Amino acid sequence: MSAIRRVLNRRTLAYAALATGAGAGGGYYYLNSGPAYPPSTLQSRRPPPPWTPPSREAMLEQLRASALDPNAEFDLLIVGGGATGAGVAVDAATRGLRVALVERDDFSAGTSSKSTKLVHGGVRYLQKAVLELDYEQYKLVREALHERRIFLHTAPYLSHMLPIMLPIYKYWQVPYYWMGCKMYDVLAGKENMESSYVMSKGKALETFPMLKSNGLVGAIVYYDGQHNDSRMNVALIMTAVKHGAIVANHCEVTDLHKNSEGKLDGARVKDALTGKEWNVKAKGIINATGPFSDTLLTLDNPAHKPVVQPSAGIHITLPNYYAPRTMGLLDPATSDGRVIFFLPWQGNTIAGTTDSPAPLEAAPRAGEDDIRWVLEEVRRYLAPDITVRRGDVLSAWSGLRPLVSDPAAQGGTAGLVRNHVVHLSPGGLLTIAGGKWTTYRAMAEETVDAAVKAFGLESRVKNGCVTEDVRLVGSDAWSRNMFIGLIQRFGLETDVAKYLSDNYGDRAWTVCSLSHPTGEAWPLHGIRLNRNYPYIEAEVRYAVRHEYAQTAVDVLARRTRLAFLNSRTALAAAPRVVDIMASELGWSRARRAAELRAVHTFLCSMGIPADAPLPALLPRGALEHAWDGAWRLGTGALALVGLGTGGGAWARGPGVMYSRARYDAGEVEALRELFARHAHVAPEAAGGAASDEKATAAAATAVEEQEKVIRKEELRDVLGGFPGYEGIPPADYEYVLEEAGFAQRRDLDLDEFIEICGSLKEVAFAPPVSNKVERKRIPVEKSGGGV
Repeated sequence: MSAIRRVLNRRTLAYAALATGAGAGGGYYYLNSGPAYPPSTLQSRRPPPPWTPPSREAMLEQLRASALDPNAEFDLLIVGGGATGAGVAVDAATRGLRVALVERDDFSAGTSSKSTKLVHGGVRYLQKAVLELDYEQYKLVREALHERRIFLHTAPYLSHMLPIMLPIYKYWQVPYYWMGCKMYDVLAGKENMESSYVMSKGKALETFPMLKSNGLVGAIVYYDGQHNDSRMNVALIMTAVKHGAIVANHCEVTDLHKNSEGKLDGARVKDALTGKEWNVKAKGIINATGPFSDTLLTLDNPAHKPVVQPSAGIHITLPNYYAPRTMGLLDPATSDGRVIFFLPWQGNTIAGTTDSPAPLEAAPRAGEDDIRWVLEEVRRYLAPDITVRRGDVLSAWSGLRPLVSDPAAQGGTAGLVRNHVVHLSPGGLLTIAGGKWTTYRAMAEETVDAAVKAFGLESRVKNGCVTEDVRLVGSDAWSRNMFIGLIQRFGLETDVAKYLSDNYGDRAWTVCSLSHPTGEAWPLHGIRLNRNYPYIEAEVRYAVRHEYAQTAVDVLARRTRLAFLNSRTALAAAPRVVDIMASELGWSRARRAAELRAVHTFLCSMGIPADAPLPALLPRGALEHAWDGAWRLGTGALALVGLGTGGGAWARGPGVMYSRARYDAGEVEALRELFARHAHVAPEAAGGAASDEKATAAAATAVEEQEKVIRKEELRDVLGGFPGYEGIPPADYEYVLEEAGFAQRRDLDLDEFIEICGSLKEVAFAPPVSNKVERKRIPVEKSGGGV
């Protein structure tokens, strides 16, 4: 009895109560942790109230009116329509200011559409902060994690959480990376998405079967966000418009105007589509032109010294079989010290890295050596039975982000800032530069705060910053199940409906209302631009009528993402896109031809060869159909009589285009025949057959067929006369044999011969790479968190 009293005393009961309370509290916290999804409502079963934004012509008219009517003067003129400029426009417009925004090209045409597509705090920047006790890096991570939560809340249909795996090949790294990811979770606090966790080797390979298993000891999985960057940018623009902002793409600032006191009070603007110019009056001007910030700063002050150092982010798109559909991969230590991401995105896989110094140019391209480097890094982490091929690169792009030094600091560009700079010049030009997609909202808030103070707009604002709670256009009536309503109402294919819901939000109802019937039993609506991707023709009409798309590149690259997912497919879809836009905008045949050429030029920066054939225009009207028919008939007759083509544009031979398949149709059969003509019986097989006197002739023939080989030293002579393999240098043969593991072999059988032939095509037809000895990079502490 005394023992029971000793156990059941007040102290033990108090401890038990505390433990029970702690367990219940912990369980409640765990069950309510993770992302907060918008609740489904009856309203999400039906379209939201209709809204049609003002036309571009109406926007241009208001820009012109600002110089003619003092009452129409703008409070702020924002130059630059990327993530930063669009974010500033939303912030300023929601405070009640009269805002104008102009963009030289298209909204998000530069860095903002060429990012890594992540909404992240920066795991590697936290590592830098801890290892070097760097408080500034720590603050950047905290800010980014806070903004990550707001990002996913304000545009829930465009952004989502993504688990990212860090494969581990050394046991001591397991606790190291686990502690780092747990610290990442703790810093996020209640705004964390999901808790990071450890995976066993077996579970990692089950989740990511393409992963290299040799030496793998396990993996750490943490969570970050992902989004569709250019569609996010367009959503910001349209949200600003809905709150009263005046926006215009393809409008360039050619000059800045100053008043008698030497302060900026307006700008000269040129419409790139028509060539017309006019003045715009504004109380303050904000420079949000990213890597091109120095251009506007020089217009303000011709003696200005450049402060921007562009940093390139190189990315490639690979087919979806390179990664699971719901799991990304991070390589924290590449061969040259940079970080590479390997992420599922929009049905394909993107791989790439950031922070390489690059020249400033309007249309940067991913160099062939950079593409090869990314492929080599991807190959290091994938199973050896997966051939990482150059032919699997569907698109490749380079995006520039501005690393800047504070113009007010001494030393020019020597001291690059780690995040962003807001700087007011003596002439009154307010510049915001640097930063990354994740923190665009915080940057915009800081910029508008500075603008209100600098330009004396305190009496003009109606409220403070409210962008933490302003949901972007498309969010209000959206739910994760909305796509089912689209299927039931419009008869769409499931993948099309899901894509529209996840990229347009509740505006998908308007997109579908512009869709034409397919004429088939199913689907009833949703004619695709290409059968392999969920993009439909109605999106082109919607982009023109509701999102200010003015060129075919606007549609193919930024309203849809076809150019980023597959540049060759985008080129093939271009004639139909041009045809639809011609119907909407009344383009002439000359304008349509110019648009096709512009698409071709742009796609050359996305990975297609410069000599790839230009697709033909689709004929419009009876006259064009008749001319097209006569042209085809005439060229067909010339071909029949062997007169040639005369070098017309339609007769251009295709450029070197990488193929998804290693071999053309019928090529494998032709290679088999070539092998049979030159192969001989392997010595060991021939010796075994000769020593066995009881072997029948039929059995000997069977052995001979199975054991035929070709000498390795004869390989170049055998393939030298075969179409497509002429002139391949000996060095390529040596490289391919070494890479395949056949360098020490004397003979090759049929399967090995076929494999070598495919690899030779891959290497021989590759564009030349530069003789770069050392790959430079931007240090982590200077990079500001990536694109």
